[in-house]
Amino acid sequence: MTHVEHPAAGYKKIFETVEELNEPIPATITGVIPSWLGGSLLRMGPGQFEVGGEPFNHLFDGQALIHKFDLKNGQVTYYRRFIRTDAYVRAMTENRVVITEFGTAAYPDPCKNIFSRFFTYFKGIEVTDNCLVNIYPIGEDFYAVTETNYITKVDPDSLETLKKVDLCKYLSVNGVTAHPHTEADGTVYNIGNCFGKNMSLAYNIVKIPPAQGDESEPLEKSKVVVQIPSSERLKPSYVHSFGMTDNYFVFVEQPVKINLLKFLSAWSIRGASYMDCFESNYSMGTWFHLATKDPAAYMSSHKFRASAFNLFHHINSYEDQGFIVVDLCTWKGHDFVYNYLYLANVKEEWEEVKKAATRAPQPEVRRYVLPLDIHREEQGKNLVSLSYTTATAVLHSDGTIWLEPEVLFSGPRQAFEFPQINYSQRRGKEYSFAYGLGLNHFIPDKIVKLNVQTKETWVWQEEDCYPSEPLFVPTPGATEEDDGVLLSIVVKPGAERPGFLLVLDAMKLTELSRAEVNTIIPVTLRT
Repeated sequence: MTHVEHPAAGYKKIFETVEELNEPIPATITGVIPSWLGGSLLRMGPGQFEVGGEPFNHLFDGQALIHKFDLKNGQVTYYRRFIRTDAYVRAMTENRVVITEFGTAAYPDPCKNIFSRFFTYFKGIEVTDNCLVNIYPIGEDFYAVTETNYITKVDPDSLETLKKVDLCKYLSVNGVTAHPHTEADGTVYNIGNCFGKNMSLAYNIVKIPPAQGDESEPLEKSKVVVQIPSSERLKPSYVHSFGMTDNYFVFVEQPVKINLLKFLSAWSIRGASYMDCFESNYSMGTWFHLATKDPAAYMSSHKFRASAFNLFHHINSYEDQGFIVVDLCTWKGHDFVYNYLYLANVKEEWEEVKKAATRAPQPEVRRYVLPLDIHREEQGKNLVSLSYTTATAVLHSDGTIWLEPEVLFSGPRQAFEFPQINYSQRRGKEYSFAYGLGLNHFIPDKIVKLNVQTKETWVWQEEDCYPSEPLFVPTPGATEEDDGVLLSIVVKPGAERPGFLLVLDAMKLTELSRAEVNTIIPVTLRT
């Protein structure tokens, strides 16, 4: 993959505040949008990066903006609104940062916790509801979510904010991830931290049933299906996503920890934010946990261990001949990647951005293989017998199984991140293709397709263009896994029409169409 330079630092523009729109604006279309492609692309991202002259510090702090590209009868419009979270409304009213976000402390209010409800037991602390990470359907409704216990119901047509929902009313979890799994019937699974037995920490996998056709709220029928213990009693690992096959849940416990005691002392410290409450465990490495799905049970006898890495996104997991294959976007080591995503870092000049990325953990796409069948007598030898992978699993005398990965993609400071697959056809099944955003020293400057079997890559890239995570949409009735299009919102600062919706042929990564609008669009995160 060719390495591109950005000396003009045009990427700074994707981290700047924009206004919301009063009404949808029309796009100028070049090329041909497939006739079958219709509907709305909804994306979340930060849109306001300072309040009352005070800058937000971290990429994940900016106030949540919902973007919508509408595709109807060959016409395209673009619309955006800020979500009226309490965090946004109060910041606008008081013209200051009122509720602590991920890396920005509010004065003089005490530090409040993004992952939270643990702390409402100790003090009535306001938790941020700034839902800039993801948007997904539950039952008939659309919710914007971040990683706290608050989710926000949004009207997908008008982008109006409808209501704030506290998941803690329905579930014993303190925050769930922004990356749930959804089954064909609409059942949603997610994972979150919680207090387990004896007040020690655990991770709960939660099941939210599909809409029933009556007026009932699916959330009210949600339940915890399985609890996975934490490796450290008062230090849960940061959880951003998990894996699910037809019959198993896969949870990777990483060495990036949330220190609860630091949280408790942070209330008294002026200027503490959530980022101050993370720490690395230098000795645990990474633990893989398995649980069966039906009946749901934690597989406590399978103790998988690997060297230390950060993990935000699972690509896919599937079962094959008594093994579970787990494909991940990893960052090597225990240093927390989010430490390198402060806005001051990503808005530097290009040479400085490159220097900072050199110090950060290095990205790698990895395949781990977990054997389900473990015999005590097979110590010291590789248990993986799948012919197509070099990943290994070796049983040690203490009963742990040491995993070494197969590397699917690796380039110096070149990440394949925010992965997507043909989810409806291949989630939890053997598959060939992943699509991702190519990060060049953390700057998103390409869209990449990866064949996870042959390691072949395809790239879409254009000078001074900064794409967002590609969304795969299959062609109706398609049989080939990669028969479809990729949709990405691209920013081209300085162009006459600096924001556009890009439509790529997912097979060849060639451009089919773009729909350009005369407004800049800030960085958008996971759809």
